[in-house]
Amino acid sequence: MSHATRVRQEIQRFLAIEPVQVAELELDDGGALRPGPGSPPITHGEVFLLVRRGGRPVATLLGRVPEGADPRAVLTALARRHVGAGPEAVPTAVTVPFTSVVIATRERADRLAHALDSMLAQDHPDFEIVVVDNAPVTDATRLLVERKYTERVRYVTEPVPGLAVAHNTGLAAARGDVVAFTDDDVVADPHWLTELTAPFAADPGLGCATGLILPARLRTPAQVLLESHGGFAKGFTPRTYDPAGPPADEPLFPFTAGRFGSGANMAFRTGVLRAVGGFDPATGAGTLARGGDDLYGFVRVLAHGHRLHYTPRALVWHHHRETWQDLETQAYGYGAGLTAYLTAILVNRPALLPAFLARLPRGLAHARTLTAVRDAEGPDGVAGLPGGHDDRGHPWPRRLSRLQRKGMAYGPVGYLRARRAMRAASRGSVLSEVSGGGR
Repeated sequence: MSHATRVRQEIQRFLAIEPVQVAELELDDGGALRPGPGSPPITHGEVFLLVRRGGRPVATLLGRVPEGADPRAVLTALARRHVGAGPEAVPTAVTVPFTSVVIATRERADRLAHALDSMLAQDHPDFEIVVVDNAPVTDATRLLVERKYTERVRYVTEPVPGLAVAHNTGLAAARGDVVAFTDDDVVADPHWLTELTAPFAADPGLGCATGLILPARLRTPAQVLLESHGGFAKGFTPRTYDPAGPPADEPLFPFTAGRFGSGANMAFRTGVLRAVGGFDPATGAGTLARGGDDLYGFVRVLAHGHRLHYTPRALVWHHHRETWQDLETQAYGYGAGLTAYLTAILVNRPALLPAFLARLPRGLAHARTLTAVRDAEGPDGVAGLPGGHDDRGHPWPRRLSRLQRKGMAYGPVGYLRARRAMRAASRGSVLSEVSGGGR
């Protein structure tokens, strides 16, 4: 089969992917069903379902509501078959630290407004919100904050482009004992911040916590394809990663940082993140490195002896990218960000080089698996749509696998170029200040 024919077939399969509704069901409330954030009421057809108990996420399932059937009855029965009835969850009181929520944004005021509305609905008793406007070209973000959120949100400008730079600016401005980071394209569950920060009060040795990320919408083929291959979700089992006792099932620990969580849902003990130097400004979206700033932060914290905890109770709904072009950009960026952050770690912590080299053969095998063309099948060999996050409802296109591999080859070069650019910009700023001060 020619390359052109294969590409046409991949595009045809991609365009044939049907949209999926997003909903959530509370089992402890007699089967209370509501649509996902920004979604219309649930009707017949495929439904991506988040199941909760006592408000806490416990599973995701995929169900089909027949035409004319009651969606609540069908999906409640599905959830009880897979999750079971069980006793109702009893809410427990938790202690949470004063927290700073940092949202870096750039020219997406409409999306940011939804994110901020969800922040103001949090049940956390003591937190602040810091919006970092990264290299703005208009006044849209500043005006949004001043006109609608000025009493609850602090606005900070960071003129240097780059997500890591913006996050470091937010870290410097943070007053909380814990600093949480999320994106401007999420809607946070009302319990998100409480659940994400409670582990810090329970474990003094904890340096970082991450949480669950689910799709806010599955309306386009790109969104469904991404979620059908796992999306950003890390499952429903809490887990603590401890550098003093490396996990036996993670032979590449701590270098497979993508398993720990993602930047749209992460928090750090503020003093710990500052002590390790924050995020490397030459990583992240908006730089030549294309990504990897969150992974860099995870590994730096672990390498300094602090634990990292993943909790599925801390949920944000993420607006996945919508088009094929978005997926191409994302695949290349993920590959580049992965190897860029590894380069950044070794440049900034050369003492980790022996451990990295010892894991390199397995790491190369892992990279081949990560970028392989994946068939459309679930764990039982039957094709399905997104639900359990182990299902592969649609084949992962060769084009995206190739782009991810190309990105991985580019990542170290991109990081070193970004690092040089940051240094040149810094020198230029110093010279400008000296020149200006001497007149």
